[in-house]
Amino acid sequence: MNDVETAARAGAHEPVADVMRRIGDEAKKAAKVLATASSAAKNAGLEEAAGAVRACAGAILAANADDMAEGERGGLTKPLLNRLRLDEDRVEAMARGLEEIAQLPDPVGVVMDAWERPNGLRISRVRVPLGVIGIIYESRPNVTADAGALCLKAGNAAILRGGSESFRSSRVIAEALGEGLAAASLPRAAIQLVPTRDRAAVAAMLAMPDAIDVIVPRGGRGLVERVMAESKVPLFLHLEGVCHTYVDGAADPETARRVTVNAKLRRPEICGATETLLVDRRLNETLLPILIDDLIAAGCEVRGDDVVRGADSRVVAASDADWDTEYLDAIIAVRVVDGLDGALAHIDAHNSQHTEAIITEDAEAAKRFTDEVQSAIVMVNASTQFADGGEFGMGAEIGISTGKLHARGPVGVEQLTTFKYVVRGTGQCRP
Repeated sequence: MNDVETAARAGAHEPVADVMRRIGDEAKKAAKVLATASSAAKNAGLEEAAGAVRACAGAILAANADDMAEGERGGLTKPLLNRLRLDEDRVEAMARGLEEIAQLPDPVGVVMDAWERPNGLRISRVRVPLGVIGIIYESRPNVTADAGALCLKAGNAAILRGGSESFRSSRVIAEALGEGLAAASLPRAAIQLVPTRDRAAVAAMLAMPDAIDVIVPRGGRGLVERVMAESKVPLFLHLEGVCHTYVDGAADPETARRVTVNAKLRRPEICGATETLLVDRRLNETLLPILIDDLIAAGCEVRGDDVVRGADSRVVAASDADWDTEYLDAIIAVRVVDGLDGALAHIDAHNSQHTEAIITEDAEAAKRFTDEVQSAIVMVNASTQFADGGEFGMGAEIGISTGKLHARGPVGVEQLTTFKYVVRGTGQCRP
């Protein structure tokens, strides 16, 4: 294992499996402490961590500059570099995010429901932490702060395996989080960053069901498919965002223009960016050319089918692969469809169950769209870029779960808990 960072942190030549076993054991111990930690203690840890992030902003930016330089030398794409890049505003946003999470209601101990049986037994369903959560993510170093903080707020210990491209940035951020924990008399092991870039660490995490209760893979299709194939630990799936916006024949033209450009180009590198635009065939000669021109004028490459190409000679021919591609860049695939039926059929065939939107003034079409689309988030007359826990009023989120079990959509503090049944009696015995 040729990894200087691991040698410095864990001792030279220590096998990755041993490093991960030690991290897992420490996380389990920390999780027991957090399960009964007071809201005041957790909030204090987050507030202190926010202060530590601000205090070491210079060190975070210096580490990020090294990560960026290495990424540029290694040929990272522009979208990945945009995800990786930090500046003073983004560091401050991380600190504010920690403070905002501290202000969220504590989900632990909340009574979800309660009832009494005819025999006098009083039963309640109560929120409790999941335990130890492993998060595997790529590129974005701010996920280190968001994920660690959300897990802490929900009473969980976190094992964070950031992308190798953001290793230096994430390490400094994790150290700041650790300072916040220590200042609040909480165990530093409550938030641990895997101290190696060695991919064997991921394999070790996936094989640790005795130490990790759930894993959240947050990255591209290759990462998620590997985790799905190898994991012995339960998963919150965060698959790629092949998101669609459908402009219905009954759409308000100005709403369609404004929302379409925002959905694609506000931040094209995020998973909630629209990757495919579907347009009702009734708009071929009216709104379609305007939408294409708006996108191209804003710096977006448009790839389209024959009808779309016929509307504007600047459109590039779309291949079959384009309908299934998460570009994370200023590129969009555009297809003309036969009304709502055609849009639903295309989405059903090509979506990743992340986020889909319809632009329409037809209430019946909107209802049918929201009823029939099976994605985690379905929108009406709004940009898919709102697919974000903060925009839902849930605070920061670890990701958008595209699975159908336990958590779906934005995974925030509430989704990082489970529940148990508490039964209180007065000596009842079952006959």
